[in-house]
Amino acid sequence: MDLILWRHAEAEELADGVDDPARGLTNKGERHARRVADWLNQVLPHSTKVLVSPALRARQTAEALDRKFKLSDALAPEGTVDGLLAAVRWPDAREPVLVVGHQPTLGLAAAYLMIGAQLAAGSPEALTAWSIRKGGVWWLRHRPREHRGEVVLMAVHSPEIG
Repeated sequence: MDLILWRHAEAEELADGVDDPARGLTNKGERHARRVADWLNQVLPHSTKVLVSPALRARQTAEALDRKFKLSDALAPEGTVDGLLAAVRWPDAREPVLVVGHQPTLGLAAAYLMIGAQLAAGSPEALTAWSIRKGGVWWLRHRPREHRGEVVLMAVHSPEIG
């Protein structure tokens, strides 16, 4: 299974009277989302399922991809790694899944999947979140092995890379 973690692009600062989920992308964030979406559209299989946080900044990031997507409350800013993994059906989904979400959940998920549950004392939140840049993508692949699965980092892409 391929799991592609895409952190939302740069968002507006939180202003008085605005709820965090209502923050939209900055102009720079919109440019970065389009740049990363262009790259993703070159490399993502057409069968890729896209799940997105309901927060405005995540929806706007995903809209740059110009593909159908489904909103998932499990990917909201206060979401957990367990919720994310359940939403994507890790590691059993047959199709690749692209998640558009937030730190620290995406960074915790990457650390948990790459380092392994045994180091996290059974809880992904026991780890320190790895830093995924705003607008950045981490592409992970689960490969079945004899007695356990193996997770491989296939690609990391930054919005600064054309």
